[in-house]
Amino acid sequence: MAKTRPHSSGHQGSGAPSQRQLRVAEVIRRALSDVLSRGDVHDADLAHTSVTVSEVRCSPDLRHATAFVLPLGGVNTEAVLAALTRNRAEIRRLVTRQIDLRFSPELSFLADESFDRMDRTREILSSPEVKRDLDED
Repeated sequence: MAKTRPHSSGHQGSGAPSQRQLRVAEVIRRALSDVLSRGDVHDADLAHTSVTVSEVRCSPDLRHATAFVLPLGGVNTEAVLAALTRNRAEIRRLVTRQIDLRFSPELSFLADESFDRMDRTREILSSPEVKRDLDED
């Protein structure tokens, strides 16, 4: 009879990533950043484009990784995402050479919108209404 085991991730449904997911995601982020900064991917849409890989999130089974990327200055984001997606098999192969995992994760790419959210938050905090409320304290 099979024994039932608690979730091995230790968070039991909280939705938070496990320590292993976080570690693997950071290793992938560094390797992906390295591949993109060296220009190892030969694509006209990526040539002479600096791409920031701000975060990578891995699935619990570590077989899928989503990279949040943004070209420098946020210029041509859609073209860069299309180029990364178009070349994802080559990128996966290049990243796999640099990391030591049992399985090479499937890569997907999304635009990092956190910078836009930070700008919007700064804009809200500097509005006269909010400044007035903050100054009352």
